[in-house]
Amino acid sequence: MVELVCPAGSPAMLRAAVEAGADSVYCGLRDATNARNFPGLNFSPKELAESVEWAHARGAKVLVAVNTFARPGEIQLWRDAVDVVADCGAYAMICADLAVLAYARERHPGLRLHLSVQAAAGTPEALAFYAREYGVKRVVLPRVLTVEEIRGLADGAPVETEAFVYGGLCVMAEGRCALSSYAAGRSPNVAGVCSPPEAVTFSEEGGVLTTRLGGFALDRFEDGARAGYPTLCKGRFRAADELAYLFEDPVSLNAMGLLAGLREAGVTAVKVEGRQRGKAYVARVAGAFRKALDALERGEDAAPYERLLTDLAEGGRETTGAYKRGWR
Repeated sequence: MVELVCPAGSPAMLRAAVEAGADSVYCGLRDATNARNFPGLNFSPKELAESVEWAHARGAKVLVAVNTFARPGEIQLWRDAVDVVADCGAYAMICADLAVLAYARERHPGLRLHLSVQAAAGTPEALAFYAREYGVKRVVLPRVLTVEEIRGLADGAPVETEAFVYGGLCVMAEGRCALSSYAAGRSPNVAGVCSPPEAVTFSEEGGVLTTRLGGFALDRFEDGARAGYPTLCKGRFRAADELAYLFEDPVSLNAMGLLAGLREAGVTAVKVEGRQRGKAYVARVAGAFRKALDALERGEDAAPYERLLTDLAEGGRETTGAYKRGWR
């Protein structure tokens, strides 16, 4: 059966995800070692240990993300995070940095390692390398692959594979984005935050809402239009006398209708994005995907459950992302 992996930005969100049907939850510590380092989110070491105990008592797994890239001269912060994850008894740690992987394998050989999507491993050779050199047991796949490409990766792979099926999309291959740093001085790769809240502003004038990042206007919305959180990759810019979303439209991934294909392609687990969202969000999404996956197990179609989540989509629109891109 395909494993359902859901986000947890707080202990309350973790409990909501498990109670709604998540098989596993992924979370991070309250520092720059995880890629959702937002104020008010994440776990202290004590909260993490208590949450792991609570989840394991209910048959759910906790995966902890130490998935940013260590900064020169500050590697100890990442090493300390690895030690915390190992000590709390989490099922697995998700990481991308080679030095972090090496430290984890040497210091805690019994700790199960998953490769973060931040590492952008998308070839059979890459999967084999991480399995051979660092003992990685599962690879979270980049969100730029088609279902057929995933089939080619999963077939005969020495690791389990995990694919995103719901939530926000990033225009870049994960681990290779520095757009946020140009406007705000911080990027998700090393600081764990894209478009940090302290750099985001909203202003309204004449019935028009303007969103800015680091003082740069990214979009304008007429009265009543839905405005998303401003990120550079989903900003609207003028080029060649045309105003358009040059990098990526503000839409959300929803691949629920492709669950059967992903299962047949050999995917071990499907993942929901959104640790920065709330417990009501994760409860709804986990519940809908639980119904869809259970339907698949009964030999039924999972696609009808897509409609349960339409109103949660960014910009009110959904996409299957790269999974069905015809031009590929």
